[in-house]
Amino acid sequence: MNNLHSYEIDTKYNKSVAYFSMEFAIHQALKIYSGGLGFLSGSHMRSVYDLKQNVVGIGMLWSYGYYDQGRDENRYLKVEFRRKRYYFLENLNIDVVVSINGKDVVVRAYLIPSNLFNTAPMILLSTDIEENDYLSRTITHKLYDANNETRIAQEIVLGVGGAKVLEALNYNVDIYHMNEGHSLPMAFELYRRFQDINEVKKRVVFTTHTPEAAGNEEHDINLLAKMGFFAGLSTEKVKEICGIKNEKFSLTVGALMMAKIANGVSKIHGVVSNEMWKNVEGRCEIISITNAQNKKYWADKGILKALDEHEEFELESRKKHLKRELFSEVANQTGKMFDPNILTIVWARRFAEYKRPALLKYDIQRFEKLVKDEKRPIQIIWAGKPYPFDTGAINIFNELINMAKDFKNVAILVGYELELSMKIKKGCDVWLNNPRVTREASGTSGMTAAMNGAINLSIADGWHPEFCKEGVNAFTISSKIENKNLPIEEQDRLDNIALMDILENSVIPTYYDNKEKWTEIVKNSINDVIPAFDSGRMAHDYYMKMYN
Repeated sequence: MNNLHSYEIDTKYNKSVAYFSMEFAIHQALKIYSGGLGFLSGSHMRSVYDLKQNVVGIGMLWSYGYYDQGRDENRYLKVEFRRKRYYFLENLNIDVVVSINGKDVVVRAYLIPSNLFNTAPMILLSTDIEENDYLSRTITHKLYDANNETRIAQEIVLGVGGAKVLEALNYNVDIYHMNEGHSLPMAFELYRRFQDINEVKKRVVFTTHTPEAAGNEEHDINLLAKMGFFAGLSTEKVKEICGIKNEKFSLTVGALMMAKIANGVSKIHGVVSNEMWKNVEGRCEIISITNAQNKKYWADKGILKALDEHEEFELESRKKHLKRELFSEVANQTGKMFDPNILTIVWARRFAEYKRPALLKYDIQRFEKLVKDEKRPIQIIWAGKPYPFDTGAINIFNELINMAKDFKNVAILVGYELELSMKIKKGCDVWLNNPRVTREASGTSGMTAAMNGAINLSIADGWHPEFCKEGVNAFTISSKIENKNLPIEEQDRLDNIALMDILENSVIPTYYDNKEKWTEIVKNSINDVIPAFDSGRMAHDYYMKMYN
């Protein structure tokens, strides 16, 4: 049975694909994502629908989502977990049983029909049902649970549970796509069925998303075996299949050994990944397919229309209108009134230390001078969700809130989900991206900002070097690649100098003193980001370079 799709499948994309991901950002009402990985998979599922591809998404139904980001009584970040209810999901009336830690756990499957949000049909898995005891129910409570064993259990539910649900549906799958290593137990479940690694390999492809340790999980192999991660295979067999010599099991290495092909998510990340995993003997080839975002969902229609009709006045006034919409949210959250005529710089994405949210204020004297300049004024907005148990990142967030108290033109926003993300990207002039160099795999938020006439100001990492024509469609913070060998403190000092220099000498003067050039850069930015970084291109590339 392959009749989950509400649309006629295009014969070009006939091969049946199951796309496994821990998170999907599909709609503001469906809170089952944390950040970039979810935004990316959400755009992918939208483009599957646009191109009429034979893909089904397999994800998790998180009862409490990632978390709700609010403020406490002193306006600092407050992490809240609230149970979600979704009346628009269809119960597929399919329960499968997976073994976790020697115990049978029932996994229930729910459907997001493809015509509900104009995406691929999507199956979401939950253990939070009456058939399970309390502990088993908590497996699908929180995305990226802080407890190590719960995280492993979540991966078993996604991988083994997902494969079993497809089997129970008699859903014929040609290719299983692992979006990051979380769903690796699925490959072991396939091995259990076929008893032949080559049969598994020809059906499995893998996308690796990050050079960060947190995205390349490692666990004790005996703990994984005890939990049921290997779908009943012995540790000896697992070591043999994955070429592992010790007791540490890396999900990324396992995925590279069990897939026929893998991809990094930008040209640079393809190189970085090949370098990172070069000593893994017998691993599959790692190519690069650069991430992209769905234009139809993200790009403002008014901006595109003005661009299409070469109406510069219309483009400018539309941008001001979008800025006003964002600024009413700023006023609502912070009591600060921003001005649409003033250059507005935004740093907004998942709040992680290596992404350096606070780099802009590294030299506080220079920062204050910039923010207090009345001749060429600026407005700054920060937003993003730290991991709810990452005290370091939460402290940076609160430190920014504390600092912003002193400035009427600096705002920190909470509730960074699809809708706020959309508002911010449509309403900002400059999209700032300043991670430590080589640690940004892709950075898709800059793509959606560019689609809405925001100019990227970025470190030359991730997708940026593939897109940027310096001073023509974007600006680059000159961070030398060899800086990555310096102590972190020194890297940050040098990159802050480079960032402030380009802001003071190029970005701000262009906005105020050369309106024509600014508008030209905005137009080039929109024109260049589409079609190269529209996810239609990416979804097509996956079929041509990975699935077929």
